[in-house]
Amino acid sequence: MTASKPAKNAYTGSPKTQGEPVYLAVGLLRRPHGVRGEIMLEIQTDHPEQFISGATFYIGKKHLPLTIRSNRPHKPGILIAFEGIHDRDEIGKLRNQHLFVNIADLPPLPKGKYYDYQLIGLEVIEKASGKSLGKLKEIIKTGANDVYLVKPKSGKELLLPAIPDVILDIDLAQSQMSVFLLDGLVE
Repeated sequence: MTASKPAKNAYTGSPKTQGEPVYLAVGLLRRPHGVRGEIMLEIQTDHPEQFISGATFYIGKKHLPLTIRSNRPHKPGILIAFEGIHDRDEIGKLRNQHLFVNIADLPPLPKGKYYDYQLIGLEVIEKASGKSLGKLKEIIKTGANDVYLVKPKSGKELLLPAIPDVILDIDLAQSQMSVFLLDGLVE
């Protein structure tokens, strides 16, 4: 159902106001590698193919634009280098900062696929009764499928597996998600 996987509690770059964010965190710059300006990138997206030479990303809370000069796989992430940065000390200043993409630059997804940021905040409605179950507050990444944490205005949080039998319809224009509650999901 979803296509981006920010780390739990990751800073997304979203403004604190209503509406869609301008930036979305897609990685975290870790440690410099070697002496030629490379840095390890911890990937926090399902689309690592976007980290190509010539692509522009935004670094840190100030969203400093930088263009990728080179990239190569390395252990669990990738090593990247940016244009204009050619030494270890200079790239080291970017350590532990998030790498963002402008929302407008995100690749379009196939029909029925959504970015996590599009789903957070949707009103979750039980299709059979039309009753609101609350708002989608968090997407928990598991090995098998995502789990949606729904927080009602009052009462106990609800965990819904993001599977076709449960998630029936997503209407971004209406900010709603229709669901079917399988036996055992609600006490």
